[in-house]
Formats: sequence, structure tokens, C-alpha cells
Amino acid sequence: MEKINWTEEVLKRKDYLIDDLKQLLKIKSVLDEENATEDAPLGKGVKEALQYLLDLGEKDGFTAKNVGNLAGHLEMGQGNELIGILCHVDVVPEGDGWSVDPYGGEVLDGKIYARGASDDKGPTMAAYYAMKIVKELGIPLEKRVRMIIGTDEESNWRCVEHYFQHEEMPTMGFAPDADFPIINAEKGIADYDIVLPAKMDDQQAKNTLLSFQSGRRYNMVPDFAEAVITFEGEQTDLFQQFTSFLEENELKGKYFVENGELHFELEGVSAHGMEPRNGKNAGLFLTKFLSTLELNQHGKKFVDFAVNVLLDQSRGEGLGVQYNDDITGDLTINVGKMNYDHENGGSFGINMRYPVTFNMDKGKETITAKASEHGFLIENFSDSKPHHVDANDELIKTLQKVYEEQTGEKAELLSIGGGTYARSLKSGVAFGALFPGRPDVMHQKDEYMPVDDLLKATAIYAQAIYELAR
Repeated sequence: MEKINWTEEVLKRKDYLIDDLKQLLKIKSVLDEENATEDAPLGKGVKEALQYLLDLGEKDGFTAKNVGNLAGHLEMGQGNELIGILCHVDVVPEGDGWSVDPYGGEVLDGKIYARGASDDKGPTMAAYYAMKIVKELGIPLEKRVRMIIGTDEESNWRCVEHYFQHEEMPTMGFAPDADFPIINAEKGIADYDIVLPAKMDDQQAKNTLLSFQSGRRYNMVPDFAEAVITFEGEQTDLFQQFTSFLEENELKGKYFVENGELHFELEGVSAHGMEPRNGKNAGLFLTKFLSTLELNQHGKKFVDFAVNVLLDQSRGEGLGVQYNDDITGDLTINVGKMNYDHENGGSFGINMRYPVTFNMDKGKETITAKASEHGFLIENFSDSKPHHVDANDELIKTLQKVYEEQTGEKAELLSIGGGTYARSLKSGVAFGALFPGRPDVMHQKDEYMPVDDLLKATAIYAQAIYELAR
């Protein structure tokens, strides 16, 4: 068979690819359980994004299947073996501070901007067009190729859990939801709440912390926080202290009085929870300021735990679980959600990513004991185990060959703190679509994907599908 120029095939379809991606990006597919229905269990926008991709695939001649409105797939080829391409169309909330419409799909200076442009709608559309190219070229395949579309990757993975209860497990596969070249090791991911119970006999002080709120998701560094307090004393001095604190820490924020209560708002910098140091946690910074005030006993306990155990301790030092290995690096702690109410107590929503050799059972015991020392409880604990595929696996060898032929660069094996659908497979890796040297803007404001990278990834995926399924 004549050698295929995969880049040339992608360029023939460039305009169609970008147009289809724009339509997908315009769908606000953020988890919305408050407005969930039986036929849209994760919300209307999430279902709309899933159905958009299924309808597109059916139109292009793939076999399409909706699996309980939680997941779906598009399939081509024939044979007993199944190659899986695991993608997702849900996105994290857009957050604040965008300079463009977060659901506009605008192309500016060679980049396509939108929430989900890089995580994971852009790479998903690249993989879709890769399948489309192989199909349209009429290449005979000895294996089936199936794009599995998830809708709850950014939260609880109910999509893949439901999907694999009803559908076939692929022989091998990849997830276009992280970095190139190839990620063969992923940290374990545990989410849990560190809870401060309500206290009926709260010892009063000059100032009372009435409420505190920061963050929407475990796996995001919060970019906004608000605290409401009662205050006895000269407000002008307090406001000046807050202004000075913002300046010292190069942060933005504001304060105001409403119904006799003082409101403090602080803006941080959002980032993916797998590396908290890439952001500025608005909630933790605001507790740092509040720690300078004389607060009611219960509010002080909440603030002190944040400052003494969590602030600037993203490697788990404060919780006693600092750990590192040569395969996946440091254990990390992200404080993704912080809530406090004077009447009902408070909680910290933790996203902990731990190395493949970390003993999670002992780690959980340590965290529980540390929380208990301070009068806190551990609740809502969930754990996704680490994932590691051997470097000599057939899948890895094939993808290395493809990447090196397409880019001329060595296909090094990487490990990440992020969790991708690849861990759902015994032989599964994350494969792109963030190229080496590119900034990681996933989960951040003004998220984008360079158009050239989108096209380059599509060519890589097309050859990968061809090599794996022929």
C-alpha cells in the first residue's frame, strides 16, 4: 500500500474540523445535577454535547450508540479485538476573568479559545477526525476501533463506570486527554472532605466568622473566595490591613459592608488540581488574612486548620503524608473547596494525588488521625487507584513509533498527577494532545489550543489508529 501522508489528509479537512469543534465548544457541558432529569442525568448541557458527537458520527457513517445518556461510542472496523479511544465532552466550570467568551470557540492569533479547547473537546475532535480520515481512505482494518465518549470525567467518572457495566472492555487503547509523547503512569487520586462539625457552645470574641466559601471542584485551584464577619472596632483600620495584605501578596480583592456585616472577597489564580503550585488558592490566602483577626473559637479553629495544616503545604506535609517515588514523583494536595457556616460547621474538599508506590491504606489512617487531633472528621472518601503500563507493552511500542515518525522527536515515557480514562483499561495510556514546551492552560481562564497543534495531533492519532488496528 502506498505510504499515506497523514498531515496532508488532515489539511484537506482543516476547515471542517475547526467548524465541528467550534460547535462542540459552544455547548456549556458543565455538570448540572440540580437540573438533572431522567434523560439528562448530569444536566442538559452535558447530554447535548454527548448527543452532538454521536449525531456527527452517525452522519459520517460510524456505528453510534448512546449508553444511558451517561456515555456513548462511535465504532468502525471489524474483528474480535477492540481498540479504544477514550475521550470526554464534559468540562469544568469556566470560572471568572475571561477576556473572551468561554463558550465562543473564537480563533484568535492561531489559537482556538473556549472552556474545553484543550481539556478535552479539542483533542476529542482531533481523535474523531483521525477516525474519520482512516474510514474515508477505505483502509481495511483487522480490529474494531471505538471512540468511547464520557460525560463525567471532571467529577466522579460515573460515565465510564456505567459504560463498562454494559459494554465491552477494549483490548488496548489510549486517551487523548493529557500530554505528548506518552504517559504510561498516572498517580492515584483520592477525594475527601475534612469536616469541622457544628459547635453549639461556640465561645464568642470581638469578631465572628459568619460564613466562608471558596471553590467549586476538588480538582481545581479556587480562584475566588468570600468571607463574611461581624466586627467590633474601627473598620477603616481593618480595611487598610486587607488592602495591604492584597498588595503584599500581589492579589486582587474588595471589601464592603452589608447589613452591618463585613464582606471580604479575594481573587486567586485557578489551575488544575494536579499541581496546586501553578495557581494561587484564593481560599487559603483569605484564611491567611483572617488568621490575623481575633475570631470566635469555632471560626478560629476552621481558619487555623487551613493556615497551619494546608497553606503552602501542597506536598502533604501538614497532613503527614509527604511522599515521592521515581515513577510518578511527589504526592500533592489540592484544597479545591472550602466552606464554613457559623451554625453548621465547615469543611475542606481535598484532591490528593499520590504516587504508584504509596500505601493508601496507611495514608488514610494518618490523615484521619491528623484531622482528629484538630477536632475534624474525614468524610466522603473516594479513591481511584494508580495506573502503570510497562514500557515494553505492545501498545507503547506502537505509539512511540508513530510519534517519532510524525514529529522527529524521541517519544519519552512520562508520568502525571492527572487522571485520565486510560486508567480504565489494563493496557491503556494517555497520548497527547499537549505537546512538549506548550503551556498547560487546562482548567484556567482563557483556555485555548493552538490550531497547528490540533492539526498535528489529528495526524498523529490517524496514524496511531491505522497502526494499531490494521
